[in-house]
Amino acid sequence: MKYVLGIDLGTSGTKTVLFQQDGVGVCSATVEYPMSQPQNGWAEQDPKDWWNAAVSTVKTVLTKSGVDPKDVVSLGISGQMHGLVMLDENGEVLRPSIIWCDQRTQVECDEITEKVGYDNLIRITANPALTGFTLSKIMWVRKHQPEIYAKCRHILLPKDYVRYMLTGDYATEVSDASGMQLLDVPNRCWSDELLQILDIDKSLLAKVYESCEVTGHVSEAAAALTGLTADTLVVGGAGDNAAAAVGTGVVEDGKAFTTIGTSGVIFAHTDKLSIDPQGRVHTFCCAVPGAWHVMGVTQAAGFSLKWFRDNFCAAEKETAAAMGIDAYELTNKEAAQSPIGANKLIYAPYLMGERTPHLDADCRGMFFGLSGMHQRRDLLRAVMEGVSYSLKDCLGVLNGMGVDPAQMLACGGGGKSPLWRQMLADVFNCPVATTVNTEGPALGVAILAGVGAGLYPSVQEACRAMIHVNEPQNPIEENVPQYAKVYEVFKKIYPANKDLFKELGKI
Repeated sequence: MKYVLGIDLGTSGTKTVLFQQDGVGVCSATVEYPMSQPQNGWAEQDPKDWWNAAVSTVKTVLTKSGVDPKDVVSLGISGQMHGLVMLDENGEVLRPSIIWCDQRTQVECDEITEKVGYDNLIRITANPALTGFTLSKIMWVRKHQPEIYAKCRHILLPKDYVRYMLTGDYATEVSDASGMQLLDVPNRCWSDELLQILDIDKSLLAKVYESCEVTGHVSEAAAALTGLTADTLVVGGAGDNAAAAVGTGVVEDGKAFTTIGTSGVIFAHTDKLSIDPQGRVHTFCCAVPGAWHVMGVTQAAGFSLKWFRDNFCAAEKETAAAMGIDAYELTNKEAAQSPIGANKLIYAPYLMGERTPHLDADCRGMFFGLSGMHQRRDLLRAVMEGVSYSLKDCLGVLNGMGVDPAQMLACGGGGKSPLWRQMLADVFNCPVATTVNTEGPALGVAILAGVGAGLYPSVQEACRAMIHVNEPQNPIEENVPQYAKVYEVFKKIYPANKDLFKELGKI
């Protein structure tokens, strides 16, 4: 039996899972680490924390599983995207990593747009300049910390720093590199045009691979630390969402997944390059060679329900703690007692501004239609429905680009709720299923590792062998038009309040 490793470098911690070559999980381990916020809106992490977590978790799964390290043929790394890691000529970290959720770079984003041109930026990188992306972070360091920028010889993404520590190789791959805003996304290579306009030395950037390509192997030094052998291959891996796509089998046209985590994502595979000229959704290279993915994001998906639970459901939390169950089990039961449309109550989930389709940092959440007859169950259902409608907004943009998935997989905490999955099936009017294995990104990069090691001839064939899907929840025929009627009102809430949101922001 051959084995593959998946390392998932998240924002709160790193999880490593050891899989058999058929996709069965053998053992997993997680190590958490902190995030620092030196100023309001800033977010940084120490890359050494990621490396220490990777070493610890790999060592733990090998020890606990009892698997002979010689049988672990390859590994892949998934990671939080967009983080900036800067190394000096000796490969030493120059400053803490500025990570994806850092918001300090709006001025740099404006400069990028002015210098490159909005339409030109979309043409090259398929995305507008956003504070989350790596490019604006590079420019911020160059402007505000020139002494550090002058010493910089290598720029890496979070997962690629762990790769460097494992192998000694400076490498990245197309899915994660797409989120740096330096990649020519249509042609899957660094953009010389963009680098020249912004005066960034191409030698700072790592070599770009496809996600399932072998980029190197574990070094003797890393083997001694982790328990792996120096024969273990390391493949390109993938950014977190691209890895989740592989881990759920979304690797062919017609397939998509919905994630309801803190934020919400609609992610669809496409063999044909498709770019939204308005920049409402992201188009990135995906982990399947020669293909792309299109992704819409709603900022406060699961966060909306968590916000409501934490502020208005103290009784449910207390009862759930006494019963030894998750409080969401009780809030789901309450929400199920309210009818479709929550008795004419609609929730707009804009607690954190919005990405898709509005790209508006000023918009805010609201309950629309609140009356004296409404009970907490109605508000709970309205929150879940409002998030579902917001995700349908994302799906609508994808449909308009010619990306029209026929199958939807549900992931994340919200995807565990049968009530929420049925809402999605009814609102999207398509079947919604879950995978048997819920390891997501870790399984995704393990699959890529299996392909790189030659265990499978392609990513698609590996997914067919290693991923199994539960029976889907199909749309309930009579529910579909009821949700559609409410959605028509939901769609009008943002445009009707757009100017008021800006007024409110100025108060």
